Amino acid sequence: MTTNDKHDQIAIYTTEDGAAQVRLQLKDGTAWLTQKQMSELFNVGVSSISKHLKNTFDEGELNRESTVARLENVGVEQGRTVTRTIEHYNLDAILAVGYRVRGQRGTQFRKWATEVLREYLVKGFAMDDQRLKNDGIDTHFDELLERIREIRASERQMFRKVLDVITATSDDYHEVKDYKSVKNFFAGIQNRLHYATHGKTAAELIWERADNTQPNAGLTTWDGEKPHKKDMITAKNYLHEDEAKRMNRLTSMFLDYAEDQAEMRKTLLLEDWVKKTDAWLVFNERQVLQGFGTRKMTQAQNKALSEWDAYQRRLDNEVNEIDMRQLESEVRELNKKQHRGER
Repeated sequence: MTTNDKHDQIAIYTTEDGAAQVRLQLKDGTAWLTQKQMSELFNVGVSSISKHLKNTFDEGELNRESTVARLENVGVEQGRTVTRTIEHYNLDAILAVGYRVRGQRGTQFRKWATEVLREYLVKGFAMDDQRLKNDGIDTHFDELLERIREIRASERQMFRKVLDVITATSDDYHEVKDYKSVKNFFAGIQNRLHYATHGKTAAELIWERADNTQPNAGLTTWDGEKPHKKDMITAKNYLHEDEAKRMNRLTSMFLDYAEDQAEMRKTLLLEDWVKKTDAWLVFNERQVLQGFGTRKMTQAQNKALSEWDAYQRRLDNEVNEIDMRQLESEVRELNKKQHRGER
């Protein structure tokens, strides 16, 4: 199962024969599919899915109001990403249809939904224990460890952890109560981790890689199905895959170090924490940031937002050109038909 951490999440289910892959939207403690997605999942026509759903509601097995919701669905039409609001059906409805279809696909999905998906919906994660123990142990544990590092390296998780450590270890606790002081300290630590990973501060990374001429305006990752303007102001969204892995590992190592300092009951000033972080980076043979970098974050973020606006204008122009060429082609074809008719 693959998920997207932010807001509405996505679970990807692949049939055992590998013939189909279905993306379930996770929202409000359940999973959602459209009729078309259910037809792909159970390998039957959309008309059959519609009939089974109607019978399920007509017979009182499920209540339509509690199992159907209109949700956004993102798709590609004529080379363009299009978002439409259409009816989705929750896990209870999906399972009810699966029982009525009575095929191997339905049985396999019910087993997966019961053992894996429901665990994820309740706990926020799911682990296939037997697979981890017996089937390709190195690969699966590596994937799991990488996932844990990604979660720990998220800005929200790291900020909370750093705040906990500072609260437990800092003598100048009155400054910790000032959110701005902690946020500035956090930005300094984060810049050191960025610099140790790729030789740039967070602001420098945004400034250099936000580019309207590049695919997705320079972004390499983002929240949800497609990039949005807000994704442009987060430095980690510009990291290449190898850089992201190094950054996640380094962040995880730093949090272990910080937690260990807290457990040793050492008391430090915020200034001491910065010095200890630099010493820790030197010990781990990483380059250490000197000063504050060449760009301010507000400067970099403003530039990134401008690049996004330029990127959107370029896309609109490209779409307009495609539409115009299509229209011109249709006019030429119509003229040809009229000309043949006259003769």
